[in-house]
Amino acid sequence: MFKPILIGAGLLCGAAMLPAHAAEPDAKYPSKVIRLVVPFAPGGSTDIVARIIAEPLREELGQTVIVDNRPGAGGNIGGDIVAKAAPDGYTLLMAAAGQIAINPSLYTKMSYDPARDLTAVTMIARDYNMMAVNASLPVKNVREFVAYARAHPDRITFGSPGNGSVAQLAGELMNRSTGLKMQHVPYKGSGPAVADLIAGHITLMIDNMPAIWPHVQSGKLRALAVTSEKRAPGAPDVPTAEEAGLKGYVVPAWKGVMAPANTPRPIVDKLNHALVRVLARPEIRKRLIEQGAEPVGNTPEQFAQQIKTDTAWWAALVKSTGTTLD
Repeated sequence: MFKPILIGAGLLCGAAMLPAHAAEPDAKYPSKVIRLVVPFAPGGSTDIVARIIAEPLREELGQTVIVDNRPGAGGNIGGDIVAKAAPDGYTLLMAAAGQIAINPSLYTKMSYDPARDLTAVTMIARDYNMMAVNASLPVKNVREFVAYARAHPDRITFGSPGNGSVAQLAGELMNRSTGLKMQHVPYKGSGPAVADLIAGHITLMIDNMPAIWPHVQSGKLRALAVTSEKRAPGAPDVPTAEEAGLKGYVVPAWKGVMAPANTPRPIVDKLNHALVRVLARPEIRKRLIEQGAEPVGNTPEQFAQQIKTDTAWWAALVKSTGTTLD
């Protein structure tokens, strides 16, 4: 079974996704509004994390930071906007693992290359993915869900925030691991998918905790497991998928900030230092943990190496599941 490789905070890594031929930096940076592009719909996990860090980032940098949702094509539309923006630090990407590490294996005609056209700034958080069903479904754990799905093979669907997302591949991996034949239903973001899960229009979701956990707490959804190697600090009573009976089932995910390639290193460093300070704030750490995300705040080199490692991991999984988009 595939297993994620996590890069320790003390390791220095290669210079992948770092600026190569940077323009002259702006000594007064930042001197105007910064746009943080979220390549998914409002209400999803990437949007939630972006909005948690936007205001404290404004306080650190002394300039307004606006969140700009540009959903579509599995995050590729928003990614393309940032990749083609001026490399001056005023257009940033709230990147997600699915968009950056998975899409290159799924799309043969992407309009940009994350490895070539984007610069790593810092990983904001590692995500805990949560497996959840509507609270009215007559199952209380993974084993009961698998039995229910086998008894109703034509009625089981799983939703995701879009084709090629971590959530889709997590569902396909579950199909392969259990022998189920759940049908994938893609949405334009986690928000609409979760809304349909609450309404009972789809059966299951395996998505980032920030999008699911509040609805579990309100009683509208039921959590079956988290798909990480350890239990989520914000949901200690929810078992891991391994504990719930899915041997070796681990799905890595993260959120991070990226900038256009060739952004001057002094600007990348200023953004990195500001974001690391934001993530060190107790109230921000608390909010992220409550949302099911583990705050990180590493160096550009460490984040770049994690992207490189995860891109290879996901490429192998995509190949093994036969998932394609074009």
